[in-house]
Amino acid sequence: MLEELGQHIPKTHALEDLLNLLLPAHGTLASVQRGLLFLTDFAVDPRYPGTGTSKREAASALRWAGKVRDACRALLGLRPPRRRAKSS
Repeated sequence: MLEELGQHIPKTHALEDLLNLLLPAHGTLASVQRGLLFLTDFAVDPRYPGTGTSKREAASALRWAGKVRDACRALLGLRPPRRRAKSS
């Protein structure tokens, strides 16, 4: 989204910093701020031994990532992605 705005894209794992760059143009993204704070922890921590992620945390991260993606796609005028049917 920063690219679409013609802005510099900093190298960072801090998703809130990236969000703050987008908010002046896309204030509605404030609704996903809490999720981005949560997702930032998954950028680095799971790569190292001794830091595990529970199934509950992983499921929550996937939900937040989906919400962020859907919000960005809507702002870019893209249709929501097809959702896979859940298997029983």
